[in-house]
Amino acid sequence: MTTYNLITILGPTASGKTPLAVALAHRLGTEIISADSRQVYRGMDLGTGKDLSEYVVQGTAIPYHLIDIAEPGYKYNVFEYQRDFLQAYEQIVSKGKLPVLCGGTGMYLESILRGYKLLPVPENPVLRKSLENKTLAELTEMLGKYKTLHNTTDVDTVKRAIRAIEIEEHYLHADVSESEFPSLQSLVIGVSIDRSLRREKITRRLHQRLDEGMVDEVRRLLDEGVSPEDLIYYGLEYKFLTQYVIGQLTYDEMLRQLEIAIHQFAKRQMTWFRGMERRGIRIHWIDALRPMEEKVDEIVSLLTEG
Repeated sequence: MTTYNLITILGPTASGKTPLAVALAHRLGTEIISADSRQVYRGMDLGTGKDLSEYVVQGTAIPYHLIDIAEPGYKYNVFEYQRDFLQAYEQIVSKGKLPVLCGGTGMYLESILRGYKLLPVPENPVLRKSLENKTLAELTEMLGKYKTLHNTTDVDTVKRAIRAIEIEEHYLHADVSESEFPSLQSLVIGVSIDRSLRREKITRRLHQRLDEGMVDEVRRLLDEGVSPEDLIYYGLEYKFLTQYVIGQLTYDEMLRQLEIAIHQFAKRQMTWFRGMERRGIRIHWIDALRPMEEKVDEIVSLLTEG
C-alpha cells in the first residue's frame, strides 16, 4: 500500500482542475500549491486565469501558495519554482496537512513529481547570437532533439524558445548527478475533458475575460513600465493582447490568433501529460463532467486505498 505525501491535480486549460483541487482541499482541510508558470506574477490576473474567487468554498477561503510571488517583467524559472515549492510544501506538512499540487505547466509538475535537480542557468550570449535569426518552428524542432526534460508547452515566442534551448544546452555539460530534491509519493489525478467541450469552454472563457477588461490589464502593465517585449515573452494572452495594444494587430486579428493559440496550447499540454505517463508517472484520469462530489469521493477513495 502506497502512503502518499502529496496529491497532484493536473489537466489542460479550461478543464476545471482548480475547482476540483479547491473542493478536495476543502474536504481534506488542507492547502493548495499552484503549478502555473504565469500565475506567479502579480497584477497578471485575467490573462493568466487566476480566478482567485474559486479558492472560496462555502464561505471558507482555501489557502494557496505560489500565486502572486513575482513582479511582472521578471523571468521566473523552474529552478526557482522547485525551491519555492519545497518551502510551501514543508510549511503545509509542518501543520500536519497533505498538500495539493494543482496546475497545468508540464515542466513544473514533472520537475516535482520526478524529483529533477535543476540548477540556475546563466545566459549564453554566443548561443543566443547563433539562434537569433531562426524561426519559432526551427527553434521548436531544435528543442525537440534534446533528450533531457524540456518545456514545450509554454514555448510560443522565439525568445522563450531560445531560453529553453539555452537551458538544455547548459544541462548537457553541467553536473546534475547529485539530486537533492526529495522523492515524493504523489497520487496524480488528471482531469479529462472532451476535446470539443474543451474548445467550447476556452472560447467562452476568452470572451468573458475580454469583457472583464483583459485589454485594460495589459494597458495597465505597460503603463506601469513593463516593456512590450517582456509581456510578449509570457506568451498566449499577453503576447497577442500586447501586439494589439501597440498596434501590430487589429482587434479581430488578435482575437482570432489568440483563440487558435490557446487551443494549440491545450493540445500541447495533453501531449505533455501523455508523455509523463510514458515516463513512468501514473495518472488517474477523472471525467470533468462528473458531479464534483463524485470526483472528490473518488480521489479520497484512491488516497485511502493507496
